[in-house]
Amino acid sequence: MRSTFHALTIRNYRLYAGGSVISNVGTWLQRVAQDWLVLLLSGTSGTALGITTGLQFLPILLLTPYAGLLADRLPKRAMMMMTQATMALFALVLGLLAVSGVARTWHVYVLAFLFGIGNAFDIPARQSFVVEMVGKDDLANAVGLNSASFNAARVVGPAAAGGLISLFGGGIVATGWVILLNAASYAAVIFSLWRLRTDLLHTPVRAPREPRMIRAGVRYVRSRPDLTMILAVMFFAGTFGINFPVTLALMATQVYHKGAGQFGLLGSVMAIGSLAGALVAAHRGNPRHRLVVVAALLFAVTEIVAGLMPSYLTFAMVLPVLGVTALTMITAANATMQLSVTPDMRGRVSALFMMIFMGGTPLGAPIMGWVGQNFGARWTLIGGGLVVLAGTILAIAMFARSSGIVVRPKLDPRPHVHVYTREEYSHLRDLAA
Repeated sequence: MRSTFHALTIRNYRLYAGGSVISNVGTWLQRVAQDWLVLLLSGTSGTALGITTGLQFLPILLLTPYAGLLADRLPKRAMMMMTQATMALFALVLGLLAVSGVARTWHVYVLAFLFGIGNAFDIPARQSFVVEMVGKDDLANAVGLNSASFNAARVVGPAAAGGLISLFGGGIVATGWVILLNAASYAAVIFSLWRLRTDLLHTPVRAPREPRMIRAGVRYVRSRPDLTMILAVMFFAGTFGINFPVTLALMATQVYHKGAGQFGLLGSVMAIGSLAGALVAAHRGNPRHRLVVVAALLFAVTEIVAGLMPSYLTFAMVLPVLGVTALTMITAANATMQLSVTPDMRGRVSALFMMIFMGGTPLGAPIMGWVGQNFGARWTLIGGGLVVLAGTILAIAMFARSSGIVVRPKLDPRPHVHVYTREEYSHLRDLAA
């Protein structure tokens, strides 16, 4: 057990992890409340829900490369305190609009996009700051514990959000009060960042200002077939497979005809599996590329199976397995990317990873919402799983080809001439005689 939680013996990381747990619970409260708010405002429109999710992730696609450059050049701790405060402000505004009863669908669209801007600048700083707190030896353990924290909050947050929304009346005003709780939760992580001891950080030399630094990060990744394979797998998974705010909401409302409480419970049930996967990842140590691929294939198959489940109960029983495979894939990919790059490139590479993994959501979420509305909610999972399966196989084939693993025999049109030695010639002459 000590190896599983070893990073918590480090003071700075222990402080940061404590604040993150509270903030993560608030994040999951808002995710469920915001999704339910959109469904109430739009008349349970899957397209509107997909657009909201897409707008929230669109800034990650557009701005993360620049945010990664800033993370390599600026103090990450100060950068994170600013981004966390910004996201708290946007959550406060959305919550007040809902509580006052004046919220409209376009309000949610705008604030989701603004929230995404703050998140786009927070992600690369947060991802690359972990190694500064714990050092390279404990990085994989800390990444696993971060995922465990996020998914432990995911066990509590969705169920609590569904229960609170129901308790407060189940309407638009009720979602606003839950979103306001998330706005308050940001104070915990800001306070923990402020309390960190900077003299204990493993701060690398900041990357000097040079022209075309973003292009240099892209060229670095393109020169590494192992990294490009991981990015390809995560693109298909993040764009078409991991759209759970859309898929779970549509399955709960359209297929199983459940309310806010049962919808929130699905997220918590799935998080149980994700939490187990995160703890296994923290205990495992340094991951390998093979784990990313195997987890992606298992995730795709499990998602297809989930879409075929006949009842709410059987669907809920498959979700922990879906959570384990998804979390294993994400954690292994994240740790592998950070452990295998040079420190001066870590911010930019982390930014590219998150841009491709999460930046595909603006494309995938509206498509999955449209698929659910026109072909049925089940096809958001079945179709997504099929695309992830095909995309992962394609990424493996491309990696094998670029790495020279697959060697195709070449036909040489020229005749093969063997030059015999004196001893071989004498032996053949004796046989002929």
